[in-house]
Amino acid sequence: MIKSFFVFIAVVLLIIGGANMSIANSNDWDKTFAKSDKVEVKKVSFKNRYGITLVGDLYTPKDKPSDKMAAIAVSGPFGAVKEQASGLYAQTMAERGFITLAFDPSYTGESGGEPRNVASPDINTEDFSAAVDFLSNQKDVDPEKIGIIGICGFGGFGLNAAAMDTRIKATLTSTMYDMTRVSARGYFDSMDENARYELKESLNKQRTDDFKNGKYAQADGLPETLTGEEPQFVQDYWNYYKTKRGFHKHSINSNGHWTQTSTLALINMPILAYSDEIRSAVLVMHGEKAHSRYFSEDAFKKLKGENKELLIVDGASHVDLYDNLEKIPFDKIESFFTKYLKDAK
Repeated sequence: MIKSFFVFIAVVLLIIGGANMSIANSNDWDKTFAKSDKVEVKKVSFKNRYGITLVGDLYTPKDKPSDKMAAIAVSGPFGAVKEQASGLYAQTMAERGFITLAFDPSYTGESGGEPRNVASPDINTEDFSAAVDFLSNQKDVDPEKIGIIGICGFGGFGLNAAAMDTRIKATLTSTMYDMTRVSARGYFDSMDENARYELKESLNKQRTDDFKNGKYAQADGLPETLTGEEPQFVQDYWNYYKTKRGFHKHSINSNGHWTQTSTLALINMPILAYSDEIRSAVLVMHGEKAHSRYFSEDAFKKLKGENKELLIVDGASHVDLYDNLEKIPFDKIESFFTKYLKDAK
């Protein structure tokens, strides 16, 4: 029984101050997507409220106007880095006339925080607000016109940030996971209280062992090779993170492991408790064929107001909305942020 819980943890986890800026070396393009000739990119760093230094890529249109611009902070998927899907979204939206910031969350990628590869519903929500802090103080950004994009697990954290941070004027969640729900209840809420208690027992025993051993045990990650027996969504993740399509050396899902005990905080601190109080605009976007579609549909049911919209993308899987330019509806995303950021009074 305990072993089955650790298999569950592995599946869940794999899916799931001032500024210091320097110009990124254009000769060292390390992204999983092609570099655009329509934007400029700078490596930036800034601190969150807990003093952790976050590192991001700031994308600016080369033909930007002289007036202050609308801006968007982007993060996710859960276990990914800014050189993957979030960077693609950021670069594409910069091509469409926004200043954008793709950043690595705390404890991951190039961002700070020890120990490495830890997830926290509180700190990862705070990371979005820290990105808003940074953007609000950029000379080219209108601080009244800032939005966010959260992908996969950071869709949930992004929506949680929008419930807290009134400076966020528009939020897009793409292929959203509620990491606290799936950690506490399993997929489709299949884990009951007894099973959850047994999971917590095993994880708390691991805490004792971690302290004794002086290091944090790692959760299992994606397999190095596929047998073909894996669920389709695991094969989809593998075909993104473990192949040339989406592999990046800094990505936990490509080249690392979450700590096993990260799951404890996700179990015990549910997000989205106050999502029904979000007054700013929200676009909830998910793939028609995604195994995770119910997270977005259920989250949308709780939202209130005429400025909330659910978009189900025809024929798209969960991972299609990471990088499939034939599936990601960037025209719709642009019109959403134009309406609620650029055109907002």
